[in-house]
Amino acid sequence: MTDLSVPFRAGQEGYASFRIPAVVATRKGTLLAFCEGRVDSAADHGHIDIVLKRSTDGGRTWGPLRVAASNGKNLAGNPAPVVLDTGRILLVHVRAAAGATEAAILRGQVDDADGRRVWVQHSDDEGATWSKAREITAQVKKPGWRWYATTPGHGLQLSSGRVLVPGNHTLPPTGTDTGAEAKYNSGHCLLSDDRGETWYLGYLDENTDGYINVNETTAAELPDGRVYFNTRNDSPAPGNRADAHSKDGGKTLVKPFRPQAGLTAPVCEASVLQLRDPDLLLFSAPADPAARALMTLRASGDGGTTWRKALSVDGLPAAYSDLVRVDRGTVGLLYETGDFSAYETLTFRRVPVTRLT
Repeated sequence: MTDLSVPFRAGQEGYASFRIPAVVATRKGTLLAFCEGRVDSAADHGHIDIVLKRSTDGGRTWGPLRVAASNGKNLAGNPAPVVLDTGRILLVHVRAAAGATEAAILRGQVDDADGRRVWVQHSDDEGATWSKAREITAQVKKPGWRWYATTPGHGLQLSSGRVLVPGNHTLPPTGTDTGAEAKYNSGHCLLSDDRGETWYLGYLDENTDGYINVNETTAAELPDGRVYFNTRNDSPAPGNRADAHSKDGGKTLVKPFRPQAGLTAPVCEASVLQLRDPDLLLFSAPADPAARALMTLRASGDGGTTWRKALSVDGLPAAYSDLVRVDRGTVGLLYETGDFSAYETLTFRRVPVTRLT
C-alpha cells in the first residue's frame, strides 16, 4: 500500500495552477515540497511565484503555503532545491519578465534583461524563511543563449562536496532558422565548489544535428562516484529519453547524451534518485509513450544501463515529478496528476522501498 496526500490543488490558496514540482528532505527529516504557483493561469509565463509546503511527518500532512521566491508580478520559477551537508538549503531558480513567452525568447525577441536569468537564495531554518535572492546569471549563462532553465526537480550535493544543478538552454540559430527549432535545445549543469557562494558551468551538450535534443535534465550520484544524467529528448530519435554519465563530478560527459530506449515515456520531464541501501537507481515519469499519463517508477541496478518497471502508480493523467528518500523504508513521489487532467493537483505518494525491490 502507499500513503497519499495532496499538498497543492489548482485554483486554491490564491493560485490558478500549481506546476513544476521539486521535493527534498532536510538533514533533520523535514520534507520541503516546492512548485510554481501560477497566479492567473496555467501558462508557463506571467505572474509566477515559487511556493513551498513543509511536512514533519514524512509527507502524510503538510503545513501552510509559503512563498519561497517572488519576483513581484513577474516570474520566479523552475525551483531547484539542494540540501547541503551544513543543513543549509539552496534554492536555485530562474526569473523573467511576466510577458516573456517561451516562443518569443526562442526567437530572440526578448531583451536579455527581461529573459531567463538565474538566481539563488538559501534557508538556514528548514525552509521556514529564505534569504534575499542573489543573481548568478553571469556565472552560468553564456552570451547568446536564449532559453534557459534549471532542472526541474531537486539538485545535488555530491560526496565530494560539490553542488550540481542540471540545466538546459538553447543556442542562437544559424541560416534562416528562427531559433524555435528543437535542434537548438542543449544541456549543461551548474557547479559550485563552495556550497553555493560562486558558480560555474560544467559539461555542455550542444548538438544541432537533430538527433538528441537535450532538454529538461535530472541527475543522481551513483555509488561508484559517477554522476548519472537523464534528459527529456525533444527529437524523433529512438524514444523520448536520453542519458549520459560523468566521471568528474559533472565537468564533462564520458560520451554525449545517447538514446535510452529502455525508458518508454512521452515528451515530458522526469526524475531520478539513487538509493544507497538498497543500491537502486529510480526513475519516475509517465509511461504512456504518446500521452502524459500512467505515472510509473522504474529501477536500474546497473547505473542506468538497463531498466525494469518497479511500480505503476495508476492509470491516470500525470506529468512532471520529483523523487525523494523520506526515510530508510520509504521513497516519496511528488507529481502532477488528476482525474481528467495532469494539472489538477500536485500529489505526494509515499512508497515503501520493499515495493520497488
